[in-house]
Amino acid sequence: MQEFFENVLRYPRYMISLILGIFISVFEWLKPLFFKNKVTATATVGLLVGAFAFLYFTLRAMLGLSVV
Repeated sequence: MQEFFENVLRYPRYMISLILGIFISVFEWLKPLFFKNKVTATATVGLLVGAFAFLYFTLRAMLGLSVV
């Protein structure tokens, strides 16, 4: 039974490593776009903000959250 709990305690560390790995790889993929020129950097930031806003408002509508 002790081995089971040791194994279960490894999952949060694995999840954190997985999420950090995804963010690092996406940042490395987007890093050249930020340093080419200002127009590309502005477009990239606008695209990321727009994608986040789309995801935020979509999930908010799907979950029925309102500010009443």
